[in-house]
Amino acid sequence: MSAPIAKPWLFSQSDQDPRSATGQTLRWGVVATGGIAQSVAKDLALLADAELYAVSSRSQASADRFAAEYGFSTAYGDDSTGAGYHRLLADDSVDVVYVATPHAQHYEVALAALEAGKHVLCEKAMTINAREAAELVALARSKKLFMMEAMWSRFLPSMQRAFDIAASGELGTVQWVTADLGFPAVYSPSARLWALKDGGGALLDLTVYPLLWALGTLGFPQTVSATGSVNDDGVDAQNALTLGYHHGAQAQLTSSLTAYGPRAATVAGSLGYLQTIGSVNNPKEIHVRIGMAEPRTEHFDVVGRGYSYELREVTRCIQQGLTESPVMPLEDSLNVMRLFDGVRGQLGVSYPNDAR
Repeated sequence: MSAPIAKPWLFSQSDQDPRSATGQTLRWGVVATGGIAQSVAKDLALLADAELYAVSSRSQASADRFAAEYGFSTAYGDDSTGAGYHRLLADDSVDVVYVATPHAQHYEVALAALEAGKHVLCEKAMTINAREAAELVALARSKKLFMMEAMWSRFLPSMQRAFDIAASGELGTVQWVTADLGFPAVYSPSARLWALKDGGGALLDLTVYPLLWALGTLGFPQTVSATGSVNDDGVDAQNALTLGYHHGAQAQLTSSLTAYGPRAATVAGSLGYLQTIGSVNNPKEIHVRIGMAEPRTEHFDVVGRGYSYELREVTRCIQQGLTESPVMPLEDSLNVMRLFDGVRGQLGVSYPNDAR
C-alpha cells in the first residue's frame, strides 16, 4: 500500500493563547456524551468566542446531565420525533457540530450534519474507511462547509515545536522515526475499544498518534508493511507498522491494547535526534541532542487538557470563511484513511461498515 507524499506540513500559531477570541462567537453543538465529549467540552468552555449551546444523546436524561454539568443551554435526547442528534441538527441556532460518537457512527452523523448545513469537527479517526471519508469530504466541499478531523495532538505546542525542529534541518536529514502507544485494555466484546461494530481495535483508536510522528517529520510513505494480533472477534489487539520512503528513511510504529509501552517518540537525523518525554500524544518535554553535544530539554505547558488548540483552529477557520484547515487539511485525513485501509487488508480486519 502506498500514499502520495504530502507537502511539508504547515504549523499552527501555538504561541497564541487559544482562549483569546479571534472573531464572532460560534454556537456549538456536541453529539454524544461520552468521555471524549466531556474532555473537549471542558476546553471548549475556555474559548471566549465559543457558546456551549446544544448537546445530544440517545437518552434525554444523559443529555440533560451533560448540559447541566458542562454549561450547555439546550439538551436533545431521543424521543418520538427522532434521534437526539437529528433534533440538534434541526436547530437553526447551531453553527458547528462536534461529532464525538464511536468511529462507526462518524459517517452517519457527520453526513447528516453537513446535509443540515452545519460545519463539522469530527473525532479521529475521521471514519471507518476511506470510502466514507471521501464521501464526507466531497459533500463538505460541495456545500462549502468547514470540516476537520479532530486530530488534537497536531495542534499542541510541543508537537508543533518538534515538527518545526525536524523541518528546520537542525537534526539533519531525518532517517528514522519510532513511536509507540499502548495499554492493557480490559476486554469486553461490547466495549467500544473491542467492539468490531464500533470500529474497535488498536488501529483507529491508538495508531493515529504514533503515525502522527511519522507524517509530521517524514510525510506520507511509499510503502507500508503491517503485522499484528487479531482476536477471535476480528479486532486488532496490537499492530506494528513499518513505513518506507524512497530516500531510504523508515518509521516503526507500535500500538497495543494488551501491553504498556514507554509511549515515546524518537526522530533521528544525520546530525542529531529528538526524543519525547511523557505521553506520545501530549509530550511535556522534548530532548534534543546534536552529535555528541550536551542535550537540551524544552518544556511545554498546555491550556486546559490540550483540546483548546484544535478548537481555536476550527473557530478561527470558520470565522474567516475557510472550508478546511491549512494545518489539518482534508486531503491528509483522506490519505490516513487510505493508509489504514491498506493496513487492515494486511491484518485481515474488516468492519461491518465496509459492506455498505
